[in-house]
Amino acid sequence: MPTDTEQRKGILFALAAYGMWGLVPIYFKAVDHVSPFEVVAHRVLWSVAFLAIFIVATGRWQEFTRYLKQHRLVAGLLLSAIIISLNWLVFIWAVGQGRILEAALGYFINPLISVLLGMIFLSERLRRIQWLAIILAAIGVGYQLVLLGSLPWVALVLAFSFGFYGLLRKRLTVDPFSGLLIETLLLSPIALAYLFWLAQQNALQFQFTTDATTLLLIASGLVTSLPLICFAAGARRLTLTLNGLLQYIAPSIAFLLAVFIYNEPLDGNKLITFSFIWVGLIFFTLESLWQTKGKAIPLATD
Repeated sequence: MPTDTEQRKGILFALAAYGMWGLVPIYFKAVDHVSPFEVVAHRVLWSVAFLAIFIVATGRWQEFTRYLKQHRLVAGLLLSAIIISLNWLVFIWAVGQGRILEAALGYFINPLISVLLGMIFLSERLRRIQWLAIILAAIGVGYQLVLLGSLPWVALVLAFSFGFYGLLRKRLTVDPFSGLLIETLLLSPIALAYLFWLAQQNALQFQFTTDATTLLLIASGLVTSLPLICFAAGARRLTLTLNGLLQYIAPSIAFLLAVFIYNEPLDGNKLITFSFIWVGLIFFTLESLWQTKGKAIPLATD
């Protein structure tokens, strides 16, 4: 069981990670004049740079090279790289289109989707309260589809893509830093080719100067890497339950940003959809707390 001091450190690291993830729409709003495809390409390339520096600085380079020699692992990471790049692209597009609320909805739904995927692909049994939580979330989505005639596809794509990404990474034995570095390395040729094509079309927003857009695009690597580093540092010091509670900080911050900073409309119908999902999450969280009462389960960092 983590000591009190270690747990306090873990909480601070986790708060930093989830806080940065929650505030990340501010960053993507600042670059919403850049094509989402170009932003993703820069995110891939600059993440390679920042993560490589981090891995070398923390003495993980030999371990990283061992992972590269495992062909089945690299093949699995290629698939996870494709999935996470789709997640990044849809999220960045949603922020630029003023659909942060729908993106936040996706990350509220995600824990329930992850449990459902665990049942389907890992033969994990769902308890009755977990089923209730999933049904309530489905009612919320169904309400929007039937009564409003629109499917919250951004939320569903984000929830399912991140759920499948987590499921796949759970099956791959690799630390989070090396894993993400390999994923971004595998995507790098595509990212470079796309940026080269943009340059040929005189459509590249990135300039080899110190203008604001260029500096912001370079920072995309830090925006990707720093929360992950904080998350991993916090996760190994926290129980699974506590970390599970803290994960709702990120979509909650995004929700508040959407409503109070970016003035996205939150009408009664949207609130009904959110309410079904929030009630489901309350049941889900309380049930998790009950199941782990008196237990301390260290969370693996991979």
